[in-house]
Amino acid sequence: MRIVTILLFAGLSCAMAQAQEHNLSAKYVAPSDPLVAAKLAQWKQLKFGLLMHWGTYSQWGIVESWSLCPEDENWCIRRGPFANDWFAYKKAYEGLQQQFNPVLFNPDKWADAAATAGMKYMVFTTKHHDGFCMFDSKYTDYRITHSSSPFSTHPKANVAKEVFDAFRKKGFMIGAYFSKPDWHTPDYWWRYFPPKDRNVSYNPAKYPERWNAYKTFTHNQMLELATGYGPLDIFWLDGGWVRPKHSIDTAVEWQRTIPYDQDIDIPAIAAKVRQHQPGMLFVDRTVPGEYENYATPEQSVPNQYLPYPWESCMTLGNSWSHVPNDEYKPARKVIHLLTTIVSRNGSLLLNVGPRPDGEWDSIAYQRLQQIGSWMQQNGSAIYATEADPQLPSAGSWVFTKKTNEVFAIYQVPENETAMPATVLIPYTPKPTITAVQLLGSTKKLSFTVTEKGIVVNIPKSLVAAPPNAWAWVFQIVAP
Repeated sequence: MRIVTILLFAGLSCAMAQAQEHNLSAKYVAPSDPLVAAKLAQWKQLKFGLLMHWGTYSQWGIVESWSLCPEDENWCIRRGPFANDWFAYKKAYEGLQQQFNPVLFNPDKWADAAATAGMKYMVFTTKHHDGFCMFDSKYTDYRITHSSSPFSTHPKANVAKEVFDAFRKKGFMIGAYFSKPDWHTPDYWWRYFPPKDRNVSYNPAKYPERWNAYKTFTHNQMLELATGYGPLDIFWLDGGWVRPKHSIDTAVEWQRTIPYDQDIDIPAIAAKVRQHQPGMLFVDRTVPGEYENYATPEQSVPNQYLPYPWESCMTLGNSWSHVPNDEYKPARKVIHLLTTIVSRNGSLLLNVGPRPDGEWDSIAYQRLQQIGSWMQQNGSAIYATEADPQLPSAGSWVFTKKTNEVFAIYQVPENETAMPATVLIPYTPKPTITAVQLLGSTKKLSFTVTEKGIVVNIPKSLVAAPPNAWAWVFQIVAP
């Protein structure tokens, strides 16, 4: 088992969508299972994925689950007629099961849009912290397929299965988001001890029978997903406070507040799951060790190259879940994020929150189409590329590479609409280069290698009409 210890200085940005700071673990453990290692290598080639947060919370257009959490934090604010009484609020929130009826649900349309955007893998919320299951779990009535849900009679009522099947048909790698904490089951938030925060409401060491029941419940639900939902590639486990006590990093502020050992025995469930899904990746977020197969900084991009697998999970809008009148990032910003992340050895998992009727906002489709037009032209600079800390990262330039190619990516500022007559790429190749090509153009480019970099002469036709408005990619070919 190979362990790499790294000092990390990447800060986390504050954003409306951020419900918990997700630090980068200080230690990365490479997988020892060759099937897991092979799956991880496959995932690393994909670079761009889709995350979807969807549950009954979209009915109210509020933050996912967190309004149930009795913490005095800005992401836990309750609103509406029940806001001043937590018990009444929780009852009303859980009553959304009887209202949530996404009759416009069409996962094939989502899969088409994601494929058009150039996304290659996906992660879907099978269960968030509130405990509501978007799959047909026999271990709880709090699920979309229960008879109390109006959607239960719909032919696509088993939402997670329909989503996975639709994306699998498009060739996507399939990921199941699963919350380790479950705020609905009394084996986590025991009614005898009302919760004070996000953590288990009792001391598991004092009440081991109840905690063991919770572990069994969690394992059973994960095994349901692993055995009844087709080939899965990723278990993306959220809720980092549910963890062994010994794994708490006291240098991280939010981890210092974890009061109890909340070990649900991930090694045991991983072994069971991998009997059915060989090589399945486990992403036990922020818990260092062999079950955090890649790191997941949230709503942030590390400010440097990281020498291990990682993924920035970020929102297309400002919220993880659907909220009315959300502000969606422009295509330029997403493309710049993607190219920066890939140049630092990462992947981008971009979130879209479906509406309560089962559709996406039209602007989400528009954004993915715009991103896809860029990816269709420039995807060779993204997919199956490598990052190299020896390559420069200067100003608006970022770089990726393949065996005998370097891709110099210029992130075009919003106010820059024309290409200059000459472009200086701040990269001095060691071997002799044979060609420089602007992706999206068939024009032959002349160039000169200088001490400061490669000076490329741009034809007049391209000066006036660049191949796209967001990021220009120069392919530098060596023999």
